[in-house]
Amino acid sequence: MHTRTLGQGLEVSAIGLGCMGMSQSYGPNPGNRQDMIAVLRGAVDRGITFFDTAEVYGPYVNEELVGEALAPARDQVVIATKFGWRIEDGKSVGLDSRPEQIRRVADASLRRLRTDTIDLFYQHRVDPDVPIDDVAGTVGELVQAGKVRHFGLSEAGAATIRRAHAVHPVTAVQSEYSLWTRDPEPDVLPTLAELGIGFVPFSPLGKGFLTGTVDTTTAFTDGDIRTTIPRFDQANLAANQALIDHVAGLAQAKNATPGQVALAWLLAQHPWIAPIPGTRRIARVEENAAATQLALSADERMDLDALAARIGVRGDRYNEMHMNLVDK
Repeated sequence: MHTRTLGQGLEVSAIGLGCMGMSQSYGPNPGNRQDMIAVLRGAVDRGITFFDTAEVYGPYVNEELVGEALAPARDQVVIATKFGWRIEDGKSVGLDSRPEQIRRVADASLRRLRTDTIDLFYQHRVDPDVPIDDVAGTVGELVQAGKVRHFGLSEAGAATIRRAHAVHPVTAVQSEYSLWTRDPEPDVLPTLAELGIGFVPFSPLGKGFLTGTVDTTTAFTDGDIRTTIPRFDQANLAANQALIDHVAGLAQAKNATPGQVALAWLLAQHPWIAPIPGTRRIARVEENAAATQLALSADERMDLDALAARIGVRGDRYNEMHMNLVDK
């Protein structure tokens, strides 16, 4: 497994593992907790060192799962988690990045993760009611106290990134980015390049679409987040099929999978990008990790770069409520 360096010298595996789906959002949760622990530990055995979780995933149970699974390998891995929600009766009920809340979350996450230090602590969504200067300053205090190593932002706009970075160095920004979600390209990626901040794409496989396993015949189960996303309704899936057909054609020519092509394209964008595809299966971990060995020619990259604009992508990547939480 190749490694990559995010901001502030944080070294991670080129492909990480997003752990959210092990506890929520993609239909019925796995019935056997030990199965997910085996996947997490199997990922470590295959060179994955970068794991992404959050207090709100579950809530709480995902951090507990990750903490238990990775405890034997704690000195080999980088664990990222997140703050920024108010959680009541087991549900998130709004944003909350007040300094006292950030400190409470840090202490609770440390316990659940069974660790003394959080490697990367993201603000999960920008809170319009709390100045980003206060957020960055509070995380800076946690760094000084040894409870946190690095500060990150999720779904933050360029102006917010600059303001936060001026108070305490930002190591990584996490946002959705893939062949069919190109939102970070005009403003966020140039800002990160200028400031020396790493980028962590979540949903780099388009919530499954870019693996070629989702189409208009797919029946999503109750509790699957894709039932709430406009891009996954029947008409939009049909319209977007041309995009995955093109990726699948290239994959076949290169003796690879569509998902590997999608990840290889992301890795080729910048050396400071580390995608975190999620999965519940060790076979997918292996497939995703192998994307680091897939070379795309300059012509292939250019063709993929223009793909979404040429073919078009139909449907928003979130429903209206969640789109309103994305910082502009």
